Amino acid sequence: MLDIASFLALGLVAGLLAGMLGIGGGVVIVPALIWIFQAEGMSGEIVPHLAIGTSLATIVFTSLSAIRAQQKRGAIDWSVVRLLAPATLLGGFASGYLAGYVPAATLKGLFATFLLFVGTQFILDWKPAAHWRLPGRAGLWSTGLGIGALSALLGIGGGNITVPFLHACNMELKRAIAISTALGFPIALFGAAGFLVTGLGNATLPAGSVGYVSLPALAAVAAVSMLTAPAGVRLSHALPVKKLKRIFGVLVLLISLRMLWNVLM
Repeated sequence: MLDIASFLALGLVAGLLAGMLGIGGGVVIVPALIWIFQAEGMSGEIVPHLAIGTSLATIVFTSLSAIRAQQKRGAIDWSVVRLLAPATLLGGFASGYLAGYVPAATLKGLFATFLLFVGTQFILDWKPAAHWRLPGRAGLWSTGLGIGALSALLGIGGGNITVPFLHACNMELKRAIAISTALGFPIALFGAAGFLVTGLGNATLPAGSVGYVSLPALAAVAAVSMLTAPAGVRLSHALPVKKLKRIFGVLVLLISLRMLWNVLM
C-alpha cells in the first residue's frame, strides 16, 4: 500500500511538471522509482533499467494529456514538431534498445551527471545570442536524433534538451515548452518499446513487469499524471516560469548530488 501511495504522489508531481515546463517528468520519476525499487529489495543490476523503462512508459500517457491541453490553447507549432519528430523517434528506439545492455552503475552515473547539467541550466537561466535561429532540415534531423537518443537513454521526455535548444534558437519560452510537450510522445513511446524488448526474458525482474517496464508503477503514476498535466499547462501560462525554473533547478541539483554520492560511495 505504501508503494502505491508513493507511485500516486509521484504521478501528481510528474504531471504538473510535464504540463508546466514541458519536461515529461522523467527527471523526477527516474530517481524516485530507483529509490522505491531499491527499498523493495530488487537487484541493483535491474533497478536503473526498470526505473528508466517505466518512466518512459508513463511519459507516453502524460505527454498525451499535456498535448491535448496545449493544443486547446493553440500553442503547438506543428511545423517544427513534424521536422523533429521522425528523427527523435528513431533515436529514441535505438537508444532505448541499446541502453538495456548498459551496466546499472553506468546508467545511474549518467543520469546523475545529466541532472547536474539540468539543474545548473535551470538556475542560471542562460540567454542565447540574439542572432541564433533554428537550423535547416538537416540540422533539425541531426538535433532530433541526438534528443531522442539521449532522452531514451535517461528515461526522460526530452524537454530538458528540447526546450533549451529551441530557446537557444531564440524561440519564445512558452512556445518551446509546447513543442517539447508534443515531441515527448514519440520519444517516450519508442524509447519505452526499446527497454521493453531488451528486458524480455530477464528472470530477475519482479512480478508484474513486462521487459523493463513495471506495470503497477506505470498504472499508478500514469493515471494521476494524466489528470494533473492539464493543470500544469494552465500554470505554465499563468505563473512566472523563470522563478519556478530556479526552484526546480535547486531540487534537481540536490537529487543529482544524492545520486552521485550513492554511485561513488
